Amino acid sequence: MLDATRRSIVSNGLRRTTLATVAAEAGLSPGVAVFYYKSKSGLLAEALRDLYDSYERNWTRVLNAAGENPLAQLISLIYAEFDPLVCTEEFISVWFAFWGDKEIILPQTGHELAAFDQRIEQVGLNILKQLLPREPERAKEISAWLEALLAGYWLLLHQDPNIKVADAREGALRFVATQLPEHSDAILNEVALMDRAKG
Repeated sequence: MLDATRRSIVSNGLRRTTLATVAAEAGLSPGVAVFYYKSKSGLLAEALRDLYDSYERNWTRVLNAAGENPLAQLISLIYAEFDPLVCTEEFISVWFAFWGDKEIILPQTGHELAAFDQRIEQVGLNILKQLLPREPERAKEISAWLEALLAGYWLLLHQDPNIKVADAREGALRFVATQLPEHSDAILNEVALMDRAKG
């Protein structure tokens, strides 16, 4: 049902998505959707939670695989942002649909979204603080810039079909190497190793 909700949002937009359009997308009767989710807002809130959970599971998996090296962790977070499990046309379209109409589901999910955003921000900031232990303000500044850059790349991927995921990922990695010149060689070496490992 939640996958059908995503497809309905892509096809109909968030405001025109209803329990009926989702049920039709899932090949079920509208009564089934009403039974499980009670209302459109309840269904959309659950779909947004599922979207966020998918995003968080992905970067947690990638981060855990990176080990204890903060450089590898930082690079892995960037790779996670462009991972094919989340960086798809459907996923990004639904993501921006929700952010364009947050008021529809904020009463039910506002505190959860705030907690999610804080977790994401803190992970990147903590990694940068490990890389810049004597410069916490610089770490905070780079973290904010990187977050804005990654969001911007997702917006470009959403709006411009000519933008390639690999180019966006490379741009983010080069940004990090530029902002951390004392680690730039190591960052680019880690990138090369990861690319070779992926074949």
